[in-house]
Amino acid sequence: MAKHHEPSSFSSSTTTKNPLVLHLHEKLSSCSTLIESGDEKSIAELVDFIDSVSDSAVSNHEDSDEQGNAVEVLSETHKFLLSPSLDQAVIDALSFELPKAVSKFAGLSNECLRIADSIIDFFIENCSPRDMLPILCEALDSWNGMVHAYDYVAPLLSGISKVLLAIQRRHFEQVKVAVPVILNVLKAVCSELSARDTECMNLFIRALGIADSIRAICAKLEGRVLEKLRDVLSSYILQIMALLSLVLGCEIPRCLPLVSRLSEFFPFCGLSYLGLITGSDVDEMTRTFVAEEEDDYMRCLSYIKHGAAISVIWGHISVNVARAAGGDVSTVKDEILSNQTERWQAVGMLKHIFSFVDFPWELKKHAIDFLLCITDGNIARNCNDEDTDCSIYMPNLYAALQAITMVIMYTPDTVIRKNAFEALKRVLADIPTSQRFEIFQALITNSMSSPMTALLLDLVRSDLYKEGFQRTATGKDEEKQANKAAPLWVTRALELVELIFRPPKGGPPSFPEHGDAVLAALNLYRFILMTESAGKTNYTGVLSKKNLEKAFNEWLLPLRALVAGIMAENKDDHDPLVMDTVCSLNPIELVLYRCIELVEDKLKHPA
Repeated sequence: MAKHHEPSSFSSSTTTKNPLVLHLHEKLSSCSTLIESGDEKSIAELVDFIDSVSDSAVSNHEDSDEQGNAVEVLSETHKFLLSPSLDQAVIDALSFELPKAVSKFAGLSNECLRIADSIIDFFIENCSPRDMLPILCEALDSWNGMVHAYDYVAPLLSGISKVLLAIQRRHFEQVKVAVPVILNVLKAVCSELSARDTECMNLFIRALGIADSIRAICAKLEGRVLEKLRDVLSSYILQIMALLSLVLGCEIPRCLPLVSRLSEFFPFCGLSYLGLITGSDVDEMTRTFVAEEEDDYMRCLSYIKHGAAISVIWGHISVNVARAAGGDVSTVKDEILSNQTERWQAVGMLKHIFSFVDFPWELKKHAIDFLLCITDGNIARNCNDEDTDCSIYMPNLYAALQAITMVIMYTPDTVIRKNAFEALKRVLADIPTSQRFEIFQALITNSMSSPMTALLLDLVRSDLYKEGFQRTATGKDEEKQANKAAPLWVTRALELVELIFRPPKGGPPSFPEHGDAVLAALNLYRFILMTESAGKTNYTGVLSKKNLEKAFNEWLLPLRALVAGIMAENKDDHDPLVMDTVCSLNPIELVLYRCIELVEDKLKHPA
């Protein structure tokens, strides 16, 4: 707010012998005089001096004298600004630099944080809000390289929340410019935080203050501008929800009050649990930004889908959170159970939780529990009709399944591993059999873990068993089942075996790292061969002469030579590691020779 006072020199209201404070008085007085005369070079010298005090205090955080100096310098700076004779031109000039300088003191003590907040509040009250917003955003964006950056950004976040409320026009444009800066800085700073940091909670509380300010601004707007600002607020809330879960999710009880506060925004923003877990609410709000070519804004929303999915999981964890969000998780689960399309969409959204390496295992555990609830065995089986087309959902379903396999492989918790494997089976079973082969093929081809590949091949064998069981129905259905064509993926089952025996990258499988996968592939091949022989069928083509010769000459004989060579080479080596390798080949050798016998028998006595 424009005001003008007669120029005067500054003098402290108290006498001090501290040379640093005396030097500060000189700098401030000189600065005031020179700015009034049109020379602003002294501001840089003042800022350099203040920075030297903060740097020294940060470097010597256990030195009480240094900490005392920091408080005194901040306090005297604040007194200078409050001088009634200070000219508005001086205030305006200092507003460009001091917010950043005083924020560097914020992590030293609660007193330093309080004074830094007061100094920033002074500039907000005495300068143009439209000028202060970019100044504070620029200062916020200068966090990189700061020691304890999360302390530095705290007073700036509070300042932005207050200056937004002071802006009188073009609210949407101002908020839209500020939010990407805020979110990008929070994302970067959160990477330095852990749940044990006492500053962590304070940082998110201040970030919530910005959301409160945006909601208050919405009350001044109407029509399309109001809708767009609500979309900005929704995206901001979901991004903060993801960051909060990332940092504090391992301490659920401590996190719940803040999660509830964030969830309280959902009714105002028009967000529902069903829309969040299926992704429809996210798609609707982001369409606005894409349509208006807001690429810069979209880049700051890298965790928005994570936030949408985890918001529902928080409601699943706590009924109080669900109540704050105005939602009923039980109703959402029932709706998803009865609608396969929404179930596929929900699985696709949950992948953002499972694939996010840094998300706490405790939250992933609850996400797996939720997934088990929405893929319960009571779902209508007519959802698996062969005519059902889920091709547009296949990429997300595949990515979700791949993320679940990562949970299985890397979780340190046996209960999570067990439940994740059950969830994997249920999601696979929910995919129409006509399209399940591509999923299995992609998972096996891209698997980097031999034990995981073995598990997937065992699931293939289980599915084949179910198909075979269904085709041996008794009574009047027997002829009908016999004449029914096998699903396409069953006829291509041998392709999955070949992926292991003849890897896409060439050469035979290597041992011992691929031992689990090879054993599972041998068991799958033996199962197919024996099942087709016993049922006098050839759905997979395994009994054709061409395929028998291929299996014998291209799969089994090269594998036998490889295994025999390793066994012979190491038979006299008593090194424990070598002996473990040889022992791991014993079951492979056993099943391998049985497969060779079966193939030789079929070649000698074709059906």
